[in-house]
Amino acid sequence: MDPTPALAEIVASLARVRVLCVGDVMLDRFVRGDVERISPEAPIPIVRVRDERAMLGGAGNVVRNIVALGGRCAFMAVIGEDRAGAEIGGLLGDEHKVDSFIGIQPNRRTSVKTRFFAGSQQLLRADDETIAPLDPYDADRLLGDVRSQITTVGALVLSDYGKGVLDGPVAASLIAMGRTQNLPVIVDPKGRDFTRYRGATVLTPNRKELAEATGLPTGTDDEVVTACRQVITQCGVDTVLATRSQDGMTLVGADGSVLHLPAEAREVYDVSGAGDTVVATLAAALAGGAPLAGACRLANLAAGIVVGRVGTAAVPAVDLMTAVHQEEVSARDSKIVGAEDAREVVDKWRRHGLRIGFTNGCFDLLHPGHVSLLRQARAACDRLVVGLNSDASVRRLKGDSRPVQDETARAIVLASLADVDLVAVFGEDTPLGLITTLLPDVLVKGADYTVDTVVGSDVVLTNGGRVLLADLKAGFSTTSTIARLHGGSRRSGDTL
Repeated sequence: MDPTPALAEIVASLARVRVLCVGDVMLDRFVRGDVERISPEAPIPIVRVRDERAMLGGAGNVVRNIVALGGRCAFMAVIGEDRAGAEIGGLLGDEHKVDSFIGIQPNRRTSVKTRFFAGSQQLLRADDETIAPLDPYDADRLLGDVRSQITTVGALVLSDYGKGVLDGPVAASLIAMGRTQNLPVIVDPKGRDFTRYRGATVLTPNRKELAEATGLPTGTDDEVVTACRQVITQCGVDTVLATRSQDGMTLVGADGSVLHLPAEAREVYDVSGAGDTVVATLAAALAGGAPLAGACRLANLAAGIVVGRVGTAAVPAVDLMTAVHQEEVSARDSKIVGAEDAREVVDKWRRHGLRIGFTNGCFDLLHPGHVSLLRQARAACDRLVVGLNSDASVRRLKGDSRPVQDETARAIVLASLADVDLVAVFGEDTPLGLITTLLPDVLVKGADYTVDTVVGSDVVLTNGGRVLLADLKAGFSTTSTIARLHGGSRRSGDTL
């Protein structure tokens, strides 16, 4: 297998990739409500519906994840001429990084999965769909669309949910096209016959699918490896990445190599769509030129994030980068988190009646001015969250020579301070999105600002919070420190 790559570099490369995805698209509908009593008609719960939303599912969820990671996607699928199909068209239209080539079959019912939840507990799933192979005309049209795009991408994904789009000769034709272009071909398989994916670079079955396809047990590490090797031998694929829920993943190569990756999830709320996240991350990383082992490690981290969220979630690149940082510093109990995890932590603090403070900055070359501001911020609240600009954000704000220290180093230093309770890395130029998500009780910036010029002040004040302008410790700035290091004159600069 390939040597361990720099995972942070792989994440950074994802914004430059374009992936071609073909498969069974569906509409994932989520109905959420409260259960307070049992029906008098049957021993079933009555759900009082509070809200309902729809998202791209199946192959569409692979596309969502590729885009969330920063990549672009060409997407080929087939839907029905119905309301669900129109909804899918609208959702794809909102994805500006997706070039959609969606065929319409009037006699086909668009696949819809409706999930009913009470709190975080799923009560029921109802499926409405047509399961049938494409007719020859639609199959030829789809293959023609693929030919028009395949020279413009770095990887090909086949997302097979068993609804028929990849049935017959379609899968084999697509794999042949991909290999002719020397593309990595990643297949999320379905059914018992994996031989129809012959020639694929990577198959990604889950434990159950692997057992059904081979007729072998898959309970232990050795059993999974044996089953994967049978697939490689009988089906003529290069590698198998078996996803194993709480047991992580196992990557087995035709060269006899084996890599076991332990599960990264801290808490598991919902495994819906986790396989899509794995496939999307793996494909995007390989499209960017990452070694297979590194791409699998990144996919494993992404899966650990997504199963901690309810519903078919996509993993933003900034959250994946945060997970990379946490792994690099061996920080399972780290204060360093992404935006979604920060919200969960803050919500827990609030349930205990704690007052939340927030400040932000680049914090490049931490100096006494930073320490003073953080101390004042912490004194004004019970828990202090520090929003930290990512490396890309710092470069946009301060030029290509900055930051001096990368975001991993800056986050570690901040997290080591007693006055800092949480560090949340964000990739935007301002922390407005993070502030809107967390809704802190106290927003803190230096006294060189006014209340109305502090980003997010209107959000915090409208929510009943307050803005604190902290006293600045004179004579300290990162910019002037860098100037002195280079032998230049002392200049005033941002304290953050």
